[in-house]
Amino acid sequence: MIDEHVYCRRQRSGSVKIQVQRQHPQGHSHRYPGRMAWHSLVLLPFLLATVSGNTVPIINMTIVYVPEDLELSQFAFQLEAYDLDNDPLTYQIGGTDAFYFSVDPKSGRVTLRNSLDRELQARLTIIVRVWDGVNSEISQKVTVIVEDRNDNAPVFQRLPYNAIIPENTSLHSIIYTVFANDSDTGNASKVSYSIKEVIPDNLKNLQLFYILPNGSVVLNGSLDYSKNTFYQIKILAQDGGGWLHNNWTVQESFTYLSLTIKDMPNLSPRFLNAPYSGSVPENCDLGTIVLTVTAMDQDTGVNDEIFYIISNASVPFVINNTTGIITVSEPLDREQLPSEEVLLKVTAVEKNLDIHGKVASASTLVTVLVTDVNDNKPQFYNCSLSSCDFSVSAQNNFMGNIIEHSSSRLPVSNLNIVARDPDKGINSSFELSLQGPNANAFTVFPTTIVGAGEVQILVQNSSLVDYEISHVMMVQIIANDTGNPTDCCSTATVTIDLIDSNDHIPEFPQSTYYLNVTENSPDGTIISPNITAYDPDSGILGQITYQLLPETICKIFTVNATTGALLVYNGSLLDRETRSIYYANLQAKDGGNLVGTTVLEITVLDANDMAPVIIGSYFISVDEGQNVTTHIQAIDNDEPGSCNSKLGFEILTGLFSNNFTIDAVTGEMYSKEPLDREALEDERGQMVVTVMVYDHGEPQLSTMVNVTITVGDLNDNIPMFLNQSYEFSVFEESPAAESFVGEVEATDADRTEINSRISFQLERGGGSSNFLIRSSRMGPGKYSGKLSVDPDMPLDYDTLQQKFFTLTVLAENTAADNAGDKANVSVTVHILDVNDESPTILPDSLRDVSVAENGTQQGLIRTLNAFDPDTNHSLVFEELAVSCFKGDSSAEDVCWDWFVLAPNGSVLVNSSDIDYEVCDTVLLTLRVEDLYTEKGNRYSQNETLRIIIIDVNDNTPVFEATSETFVVVPEISVTGLQVATVKATDVDSGMGGNITFSIISVVLVEDTGVTRPFGNLFMISTTFDKGAYIGRILVSSNLDASLKGQYKVTVEAKDGEEPVHRVQTMLNIFTVDQSYRVRLQFLSTVEEVQSNSENIKLALTTVTKAAVYVVAIQSVEDTRDTHMDAKSVMEAYFVYSNGTALDVNDLSTLIQSDPLGLAELVKLGLAVIGPGEVTKPTKEIELIGIIAGLAAFLLIFILVMTLVLVLTTRSYKRKLSAMKALKVATTFNPVTAQHGAGIPGTNQYNAEGANPMLNHPLDPSHDLGFHEDSISVTSMNSLDENTVNAPADDHFEVEQVKMRPTDPTDKEVLVAALNLKEPTKTAYLNTTFTTTDL
Repeated sequence: MIDEHVYCRRQRSGSVKIQVQRQHPQGHSHRYPGRMAWHSLVLLPFLLATVSGNTVPIINMTIVYVPEDLELSQFAFQLEAYDLDNDPLTYQIGGTDAFYFSVDPKSGRVTLRNSLDRELQARLTIIVRVWDGVNSEISQKVTVIVEDRNDNAPVFQRLPYNAIIPENTSLHSIIYTVFANDSDTGNASKVSYSIKEVIPDNLKNLQLFYILPNGSVVLNGSLDYSKNTFYQIKILAQDGGGWLHNNWTVQESFTYLSLTIKDMPNLSPRFLNAPYSGSVPENCDLGTIVLTVTAMDQDTGVNDEIFYIISNASVPFVINNTTGIITVSEPLDREQLPSEEVLLKVTAVEKNLDIHGKVASASTLVTVLVTDVNDNKPQFYNCSLSSCDFSVSAQNNFMGNIIEHSSSRLPVSNLNIVARDPDKGINSSFELSLQGPNANAFTVFPTTIVGAGEVQILVQNSSLVDYEISHVMMVQIIANDTGNPTDCCSTATVTIDLIDSNDHIPEFPQSTYYLNVTENSPDGTIISPNITAYDPDSGILGQITYQLLPETICKIFTVNATTGALLVYNGSLLDRETRSIYYANLQAKDGGNLVGTTVLEITVLDANDMAPVIIGSYFISVDEGQNVTTHIQAIDNDEPGSCNSKLGFEILTGLFSNNFTIDAVTGEMYSKEPLDREALEDERGQMVVTVMVYDHGEPQLSTMVNVTITVGDLNDNIPMFLNQSYEFSVFEESPAAESFVGEVEATDADRTEINSRISFQLERGGGSSNFLIRSSRMGPGKYSGKLSVDPDMPLDYDTLQQKFFTLTVLAENTAADNAGDKANVSVTVHILDVNDESPTILPDSLRDVSVAENGTQQGLIRTLNAFDPDTNHSLVFEELAVSCFKGDSSAEDVCWDWFVLAPNGSVLVNSSDIDYEVCDTVLLTLRVEDLYTEKGNRYSQNETLRIIIIDVNDNTPVFEATSETFVVVPEISVTGLQVATVKATDVDSGMGGNITFSIISVVLVEDTGVTRPFGNLFMISTTFDKGAYIGRILVSSNLDASLKGQYKVTVEAKDGEEPVHRVQTMLNIFTVDQSYRVRLQFLSTVEEVQSNSENIKLALTTVTKAAVYVVAIQSVEDTRDTHMDAKSVMEAYFVYSNGTALDVNDLSTLIQSDPLGLAELVKLGLAVIGPGEVTKPTKEIELIGIIAGLAAFLLIFILVMTLVLVLTTRSYKRKLSAMKALKVATTFNPVTAQHGAGIPGTNQYNAEGANPMLNHPLDPSHDLGFHEDSISVTSMNSLDENTVNAPADDHFEVEQVKMRPTDPTDKEVLVAALNLKEPTKTAYLNTTFTTTDL
């Protein structure tokens, strides 16, 4: 291995020249004029003090979001970058997509230059460039995400929309499906459809269709081709709405669906010009054309062939089945037809069946009028004109009658003659006349008839109409049709019977008749069987009818209208005592209403029909204890002196008949003993005795009379209670309507109300002041005293010492003049408790209760107790609400079903899902209800029971993921140094959440893949911070600095409660070996370097972006290999966070790529950069090396002169490539460096194989120009043209240089990268160094 020293050396002109000094592995320094080995770069201490270190800016963004509806020139986003030196930054953007934006170079404010459209390009990529005015500009790709806005309306696809549908399409059929696409996203891309208009007749047809959410148009009614053959549906598509220009916008579009209706054979044919009518004369020729009917198919799109038929049976017409011509098929006789108008039912039938498989047909009525021809003579019929049936045969003989000597123009009765000519119009006109032997006595009416008319025979000469001359007369009626001379006339013979008239009066044989009848005779009793009159007229005129006059007499008597017998009509009206003689006229009337009369005298005979009549009334009043006497008086209105008027007296059996006696002749009545009022049950004290007064006639009649004796009452009885004592109960504080306690009852035997009236009162004492008593009458001599609580003295059960009262109720008669003694009774009143107190929940039962999580505790956890002071209660617990909390925060409703409150107050665990980690406190809001509450509030106050969830160690510790890479530098890792950390959490509480870390194993995985276990290299400490446990991994023993690889440390975390849960994780700690140790020589003393160590480390960190680990700062004893005197040495490691480190070459490249940093380090005294000291070999190795060196020395000496040029060229080739790599490294940005896992001790990555310094893939097959056998293709003076960027000042000479092109055959990656970079315009040239110096 060959190490290098890099020196910075000031040339005469003031520029800096790069030198590399290579050091032999054995540590000996040699000067070779042809090689750069072991030469160090001398850093000039006299660089301007004004030059200081400067870091490149850092772009702090990778992605931005811009809405697509952003207006031009509006703010789009802000470029974010910062500079540790607070240098002013200049911003630029580039790339193809930078076309859309403009940037303010000073502020980094980006505005929109061209409109965005997410649907065309949703993601843009721009290159952001930032320059701080000092360092080279940096760039980074930034992705611009174009955010969607609702700027697109739905677009209908596959236009146009046309469809042909049959008119018989069934209801709710999908007839077409449209589709509209909205290229927006989210809700704005959801399309809904609606029908806005239907053409034609939108109001009528808008509901004919509807559209489904998927765009399917559905038929919502029936189609009819005959009404509409075409529909145009306007369909609207709307998206779900979205933001556009800060307004909520709903985009919509519309299109039309054109529907053509296909006609189907679903309609019947239709007749044109219907209805039809025509005429044809009777007796016309067969085949005569009447008219033509025409029908068409209403399905105009089908237009089927039509056939015609006549549906009527037996009509004298036929129709051509194709042309519709109707002709005469049979001889026509108008008079023989049912009507002169013949109705034909003509049916049109389509040739083909309709859509239902049925015959499509339509019918119409055709009226054919058969006109008349005068071919009939008049005829006579025996009927009335309104009901005459002319279909029967005509009649020639008729009979009638008339009363003799009837007046002129009086028609013959019972004669119904109708004359008719069946022809029509003028053809039916005819004349009438009379002939025959009696034609002079009569005339005919009317004399002329058209069609049909009634014919009458009228009296013309009444003197010729005489019953005594002839009982029968005869005439002939002639009907003559003058328009039909061939068959003109008909004759009818009329026979007339004459009717006789009345001319005699009925006569009685006697003018007066004397008759007798007994009073009260039964109805229908015959007084005289036959009183008759005589009338010589015959027939009905000689029939006599009898009648009594005046009409008032008919209420008592009646006469047989045929025989003349006199009868009793109403015997009850025959009362001799009222009227003893009646007079009446008997009238006889014949059939002609001629009248004859006679007189009737009717005497009424006596009968025993009058009962005795009582004179006066008998009401007697007497005080009890006395006798009574009275006299009954009566008369009889029958005939005096007869048995019918003789009277007798008798007391009828009754309730009081034994108390009295009466004289049967005189009617004297008296009591047998003194009367007692209390013995009478009657309230009024009355005794009723019935006395019968009778006569001695046949049949015997009698009359009853009541003798009423009222016995006056005396107050001779005291009240008496019905019970010996009473016991009642009443609820406390009863309302007025419910304060009734009970009722006492008492009676008084006295019979009058005043003497039996009872008044109740309470005797003082025993709590009587709390009660009231009110008297009320229940019946005669019976009273009740209603006891109630005094509303002004409410009773409280809870405050009463005794729960009952003993009262004395007095009853006395105070209304009578002489009040009697008092009665008393004992009444006990029990006070009952009313449920009027609210229950309360006992506080002891509301104490907090604890329940373990995970269902480890089941069943009853607490029984709640409540108290109600009422004696009768039923308490039920009710849960009102459940609140869940985790700490001080609400846990929403996760615990609502964990517990249940039973009505009896039992709190039960209702779930096995109780989880302390989501909820640690449950608050049950509850109350208790008294179901028996009658008054007041039935509920207790709302109370809260807190249930505390006890944590169970049921969760395993969880390591938090980390992307941090841990690196250890063994050489500076002292015992106790923290090299890595782990973090873990456990959601359990208490000891179950306490985490303890321990190291299970430590294994070193070397670069060669060999693993080596270690016992106690590391230890771990546990701390708690911000809710998490942190394990700090510390060095516990010295680490071997020569080992290369990574330590795999297995860390275990366990909680502190049984059951203990454990979890392990593995950390990778990369080790940086001594090959990356860098030796920095300073012109300052050790003390100065130590005092400036923080500034030196800051400058080195700024240049390298790596962590600086200082191993030692010491003085320099041997400076023979330097061009200037170095006084102190700082040995350090430069390590990145991903585990990679810088060697001396990488460090030299970075320092030279940062002129400001280089100047700062020179200012701090940096002189030489070289490799660190390597561990000295053993003596055995040194001996072997000396022997081998002596053996090879001779050969080397011989070859050295011949190969010097070649070796020098190779050295220059290598240095040239190194300088090119240095220039490429200037583009390295630590911020963009890859942070994956690296191979410790190298600058390569495990997976990607990337060089962390150059950020390019490293292919081992490519020659980077560092090998000793490289062939030089570069000028010997090429090193003179290698430059280092540095700021210009008065001490440096500025010169324009240009990079020479490299060998076109060189395909290495580094060369390609160098070719891409523009040559640096400004450089510092060190002209003091020449090729011979090297």
